[in-house]
Amino acid sequence: MRNFKLSRRRMLRGMAGGASIAVGLPLLEAMMNTHGDALAGGDALPLRFMTWYWADGIVIDRWEPEQVGDDWQLSEQLAPLANVKDHVSVVSGMANRTPGNLLVTHHEGMAGLSGHPLVQAGGFNTNASGPTIDQVIADTLEGTTPIRAAHVRVSKRQSTDGDGGTNYIAMSHREQGGGIVAQTPQVDPQEVWQLLFGEFVPAPDDSDLRVSILDYVREDANALKSNLGTTDKQRVDAHLEGVYELEQKILATPPSCDLPDLPTETNTDTGGVEPISSTNEAMARLIAYAFVCDITRVASFQLKRFVSATVFDEIDAGEIHHNASHQGPGSATYQAGITYQMQKFADLLEIFAETEDLNGDTLLDTSIIYATSDCSTGASHSVQRQPILVAGGGRGYLRHPGIHYQTTPFNGNHNNPNGEENMSDVLLACLQAFDPTAESVGSGALESTTPLTDIVA
Repeated sequence: MRNFKLSRRRMLRGMAGGASIAVGLPLLEAMMNTHGDALAGGDALPLRFMTWYWADGIVIDRWEPEQVGDDWQLSEQLAPLANVKDHVSVVSGMANRTPGNLLVTHHEGMAGLSGHPLVQAGGFNTNASGPTIDQVIADTLEGTTPIRAAHVRVSKRQSTDGDGGTNYIAMSHREQGGGIVAQTPQVDPQEVWQLLFGEFVPAPDDSDLRVSILDYVREDANALKSNLGTTDKQRVDAHLEGVYELEQKILATPPSCDLPDLPTETNTDTGGVEPISSTNEAMARLIAYAFVCDITRVASFQLKRFVSATVFDEIDAGEIHHNASHQGPGSATYQAGITYQMQKFADLLEIFAETEDLNGDTLLDTSIIYATSDCSTGASHSVQRQPILVAGGGRGYLRHPGIHYQTTPFNGNHNNPNGEENMSDVLLACLQAFDPTAESVGSGALESTTPLTDIVA
């Protein structure tokens, strides 16, 4: 069946109550050229990009590795990345060149996702002045996937200090209609499921078993498999089984899925405790499936907002993480919260690493993930030495194994850390993986015209 050609846009389809149901497919051999190094139409194999954000900074000398270059070792707070270390580069010592540094606190750090300065809007309110890197990359991929980009957040907690503006609403911003539009993230895995995989149809009442979305596309799936080779048949079966298991995991999350359009149906507190780990896993698996199915190639993933009332109950933090950050780098609660957030990032990377892609690659091999926070040290709110991680292989674009690139050693002053070079250089390096002709990213003092090539293969 190797001569059978299949469009990468092919989806499994069915009807339920007059509504169209569609489920994406993984990339199959039938979608590729005879050499297996491009799609059948000649397009390059998909490269994916995601921004990942954690809040309230780090303890610099516990987060930054002591060694630089190829032989860097995991620091105390990067220890959770042990299983994926080779796929991670650490970038330290760079400067976020936002004008008017520390005027609003935390907000300035969001410029590290775009390379554009913030626009002050009074009090603890700021707006973005330019598109974030994920949206610039989405522009270069416009029209290649059914969905432009996916945006998720795990913790639902709001600001404890009344922060607002588009920089607080979202970590992703798109240039659209002559303005900069916040891409509001979704916090309910069921809503993300509906967006990415089609219409979910619950049973009419609780007395009936809920019907899997896959039941509605089974006939189309069987017809498709009759034209596929053995390997592709196995890949389709494995993919559908994985989608089914993910669907059941989401539907099993209490409370039960009677009204999937309501955001309170999943990611709901139990006894006032947020289900951060289970929601983080569900969101990561949803994005992984969307990437492999080529439903979208761009995503933003926010673990929690800055200055939010989030408490990391799973590690018995006992207090709001942002409040703990103000106790300074010596706070054991703050230190534990940083390591906990790095564990959530590691969990996502490990899901990508176990997700099969074509030619024996994993999703981690075929993706680029740019991760940062909103400040370096939580107590001082400084954006000098703002932490950066670049993970994944980028289909051979990124250096592997990863390195620790450091512009200058830490001066030891947590209240006034030092920083050199422009952190937007990392953004430009990421952008050039998708658009090699790109010459700059950002604007004003944050603009970069010099990509950080040290992290590139």
